[in-house]
Amino acid sequence: MKLYIKQKVWSWKDRFTVKDADGNDRYTVEGEIMSIGRKLHVRDMDGREVVYIAQEVWSWMPRYHVHIMGSHAAEVHQKFSWFHPKYEIIGPDWTVEGDWWAHDYEVSSQSRGPVVRISKEWMTWGDSYELDVADPADELLALAIVLTIDCVKASQSN
Repeated sequence: MKLYIKQKVWSWKDRFTVKDADGNDRYTVEGEIMSIGRKLHVRDMDGREVVYIAQEVWSWMPRYHVHIMGSHAAEVHQKFSWFHPKYEIIGPDWTVEGDWWAHDYEVSSQSRGPVVRISKEWMTWGDSYELDVADPADELLALAIVLTIDCVKASQSN
């Protein structure tokens, strides 16, 4: 199953849609402007919040908590490294590996193999990503992990 994220270049608050392979809106993503730490709300097309991502403010390296349908699902944090970013996912048995400079990476389950492959489309107005999710049951958590990693990268580039 494929999902597509197209972020706007200039927006006072992060607000964009996630589309499916047929170009239909699947989720809306909206950030909070006046908050301490970064927060994202992902809603389905009926307006129900399905994912909530919140940055832990008092952390040496970026750390985020992911909630799915109101329950804590994972914690994502960037680990210290000299040459390229490394991320750790606490909760599911998932790991993150790939080419961060090219924005091509993969989230894998240690027990089941690839969960989602992420690739950035170049030469587009705004950031555009393709997510190839192996199992539809992992769709929300995979989307949340990708959005969280994007939050870390965006905050470091500002």
